[in-house]
Amino acid sequence: MVGSDPLGDMLTRIRNAQRAQKSTVRSPASKLRARVLDVLKREGYIRNYETIDVRPGIKELSIELKYHNGEPVIRELKRVSKPGRRIYAGVKDLPKVYNGLGIAIISTPRGVVSDAEARELKVGGEILCTVF
Repeated sequence: MVGSDPLGDMLTRIRNAQRAQKSTVRSPASKLRARVLDVLKREGYIRNYETIDVRPGIKELSIELKYHNGEPVIRELKRVSKPGRRIYAGVKDLPKVYNGLGIAIISTPRGVVSDAEARELKVGGEILCTVF
């Protein structure tokens, strides 16, 4: 069961699959999850993802994880803004993850983007998660 934090559930599935050295992991589909995966793919943290029809009206995301020399590319994946406590930041207050080595994924009025893209677009928003 997903519970009250669907994005947090997907991030946990990715963390668990990487610990078990799995090549792919599945998660229930939603637009927000797909946009977060778009950012992870664009930044090179996952190989790819695709939407799979399980049965009529039910879709899942199949996520291809990425490894380098047997180690997961994603070392740390943290949920920042949670259902019980939302965290927002203006463009000047956007976090730098590990001094710019990692990324923060932010939901902005212009869509879900990385912290660097949000700075270019000059927009702030809700900090969804950080990746390193």
